[in-house]
Amino acid sequence: MGHGPLSPSGGHPLNYLDFMLEEFKKFILKGDVVSLSTGVLIGAAFGKIVDAFTGGIVKPLLGYMGGDPNVSLKLGIFDLGLIINAVIAFLITAAVIFFIIVKPYNMLMARVARKEEPAAAPPAPSAEVVLLTEIRDALKQ
Repeated sequence: MGHGPLSPSGGHPLNYLDFMLEEFKKFILKGDVVSLSTGVLIGAAFGKIVDAFTGGIVKPLLGYMGGDPNVSLKLGIFDLGLIINAVIAFLITAAVIFFIIVKPYNMLMARVARKEEPAAAPPAPSAEVVLLTEIRDALKQ
């Protein structure tokens, strides 16, 4: 292996592994990746709510209005339990995503930001401290 983007230091396997892990770390720590993956998971969970609403409210209503022969008109034609179950499953999924992905990611990013923050310069000494320092230095002479 020569020198290039895939062999950062002469092609030694451990250095290559370190290089790949560092690249992966940079990729994962981008906010876009975490936001996109979280959005996909939440979107999939919300899709189940839409399916439940369609199956529990819209289809029975259309079947009732359109004269669908499979609709049995009893006291209620809507399946609200299907929708309630889907909403509960969505809330559980959202909570798990928040506590397993979002919260730890935010804590990690705050820790990384603290490490990257330069140390604050010490405040300038007050006039009293400067005067006392001058007196001390004069007494040493």
